[in-house]
Amino acid sequence: MSSSDIRSAKRPEPDAVLTKIADYVCDYRVDSELAYDIARYCLMDTLACGFQALSFPACTKLLGPIVPGATLPGGARVPGTSFELEPVMAAFNIGALIRWLDFNDTWLAAEWGHPSDNLGGILAVADYLSRQAEANGKQPLTIHDVLTAMIKAHEIQGVLALENSYNRVGLDHVLLVRVATTAVVTRMLGGDRETVINALSNAWIDGGALRTYRHAPNTGSRKSWAAGDATSRGVRLSLMAMTGEMGYPSALSAPGWGYFEVLFEGKEFSLPQEFGSYVMENILFKISFPAEFHAQTAVECAMTLHQQVKDRLGEIEKIVIETQEPGVRIIDKTGPLDNPADRDHCIQYMVAIPLLFGRLVAADYENDIAADPRIDALRDRMEVVENEGFTTSYFDSGRRYIGNALQVFFKDGSSTERVEVEFPIGHRKRRAEGMPVLLKKFERSAAEQLDAGQCQALNALFADPQRLSAMAVSDFMAMMVKA
Repeated sequence: MSSSDIRSAKRPEPDAVLTKIADYVCDYRVDSELAYDIARYCLMDTLACGFQALSFPACTKLLGPIVPGATLPGGARVPGTSFELEPVMAAFNIGALIRWLDFNDTWLAAEWGHPSDNLGGILAVADYLSRQAEANGKQPLTIHDVLTAMIKAHEIQGVLALENSYNRVGLDHVLLVRVATTAVVTRMLGGDRETVINALSNAWIDGGALRTYRHAPNTGSRKSWAAGDATSRGVRLSLMAMTGEMGYPSALSAPGWGYFEVLFEGKEFSLPQEFGSYVMENILFKISFPAEFHAQTAVECAMTLHQQVKDRLGEIEKIVIETQEPGVRIIDKTGPLDNPADRDHCIQYMVAIPLLFGRLVAADYENDIAADPRIDALRDRMEVVENEGFTTSYFDSGRRYIGNALQVFFKDGSSTERVEVEFPIGHRKRRAEGMPVLLKKFERSAAEQLDAGQCQALNALFADPQRLSAMAVSDFMAMMVKA
């Protein structure tokens, strides 16, 4: 690009990525029954994660209005609480609950992330719009509308992640939450194609959060509220766009100042396929363990070996963990682990707990459990190595496996068998096995926060997909208000 081009004030046509996303959210009709079926499970699972997070004071201290007393009667509700908030802060609340325990759905490709994070903005805006509509004698949004928005948000975030690695330039995947939420929420608010493009341009201009808070030596609790921050920012940008606030058509491609040149090493995004419903249909659920997804199958391996190891802890010479390249890069962690956020992103810790106790639950990341000296003694004996076959299967678009293998060697020369799991229970290939477990996760989680009548009503509702889809969002959210 010449210097004269850089100086030119002529406004270009919008970047192709902006128009593709806008055309998709405005014009694409989702007709995949499978996508809607999975979206219903995703809604259930995501709410379960939020209910569980309400048991952790480190999360609940961040909830509520931005300043004391700044509530909004008739605003958006936060499931499992009594809060009624304006939609931006409600989106933060719901988003923080969803992500707090690292237990919601996952998408793994060149970039990874958790597309159900977008439900923070989607649910908050849907509830707010529905209550406003009813107050003015109009029709509210339905859960079918929410499911459609979820499918599209999943698709935007997931397709952008297929061949574009934001983490390799130091940016956190929550930027894709901000982008996806901005797109679908602007459309929910009634934005046309131009308004969606304007909002999206501002979402990209925001740049991206650094991944500092996800990695040693700075791992911390921001990783648990970063997605809430991103989805709430998406709502804020959408509301601004709906006032007529201008956009920036070459936000991505502008020479010298655009996203590609400033933050993406001068590369343009690769979009290897059209937007549809592929991501929702192939989403990965974290059903059994609240753990970073690259370690899910490692935890499953450790659960298998627990009985063989638990009475021979002092005899262990080494423990070999085979994982994929991203697993080595992200969660292979030695040395002191200072907080729960550190521990749930350490593959050695996530393997040590089930080897010791035959379980891995969210409370196992807290300080009282982590103080057990046997955990670090086991971690010190672990070797984490890349299995190239696991890496190949991980990046294969037809498989999307997340393999791990585990073997324990003893000082007398004996060993356990080598246990290998290629894909976890939340993978598409194990859906028949996984969905009953997901249902139990939801029922157990809701029972921790809601009364018996509320739980019974919710369980009956999710068992009737047609009634659920037709229900007004305002009625659905009212079912989860905590007195």
